Amino acid sequence: MTIVTRFAPSPTGLLHLGHAYSALLGWHAARDTSGKFLLRIEDIDASRCRAEFVTTIMQDLLWLGLDWDGDVRHQSQHLADYIAAIERLKDMGVIYPCFCTRAAIKAEIDAAGGAPHGADGPLYPGTCRKLSPAESNRRMQMGEAFALRLDTAKAAAKAGKLFWEEQGRGRIRAEPATQGDVVLARKDAPTSYHLAVTVDDALQGVTLVTRGTDLFPSTHIHRLLQALLGYATPIYRHHELLTDISGRRFAKRDNAVSLRALREDGRSPKEVRALAGFAQGPGPSAQILTT
Repeated sequence: MTIVTRFAPSPTGLLHLGHAYSALLGWHAARDTSGKFLLRIEDIDASRCRAEFVTTIMQDLLWLGLDWDGDVRHQSQHLADYIAAIERLKDMGVIYPCFCTRAAIKAEIDAAGGAPHGADGPLYPGTCRKLSPAESNRRMQMGEAFALRLDTAKAAAKAGKLFWEEQGRGRIRAEPATQGDVVLARKDAPTSYHLAVTVDDALQGVTLVTRGTDLFPSTHIHRLLQALLGYATPIYRHHELLTDISGRRFAKRDNAVSLRALREDGRSPKEVRALAGFAQGPGPSAQILTT
């Protein structure tokens, strides 16, 4: 099997060492096996994504010595692919419109004394799942804002038992119920991360997904979507997250030191690759900084 990996940043800020580690890991996995390394720009969120960050992402990767194969896929240019997937899921009867605001969801959870938690906090309690099709259609026609949620229990029952292969861990049983009825699209946005990444990986022929352990829980949903949509399932490798000297993982929201700043500070590509845990040579050292 030809290894096809991808690096898929969102252009909402500058790349940092954590991004460098993830990109290098995927790049080496492809290049060390004569495979392909793809670059994808996840720019669905128009309110936060900026064109200047797209340019900087490409400049930083090339400066690090990372090249990619084929054209860069910009999610914002492929909305029709996500809409088509949504229509297929509608035909299966496994998605439903949700009119709940965040405040309303929180109030219902508080009134119930809490709710099961997923990777992103309390799970949606399924309020709008109980609405009749007639009521849902009436509210949509009235122009109410809504999201399209996956009826996870119904979808899982349709798909049956599911597994994926995790490098270093073997066969993992998919348990999508642990993530609840996730949002797949909104009235004003034809896709969410869960749907877009699943569609993109399938259409681009990705065979190995390398990404951080923070996204491991999402794989339960992605595996379910793959089964529903008839997509092949890649192998996954959820890697450790790079941390700073205090043990806090690098993140844009914490203003982590960017690759651009390191570059402007006079660091060489070789030095930055080493800081990200990769020695000069044919493969990664895989030594994550802890000091």
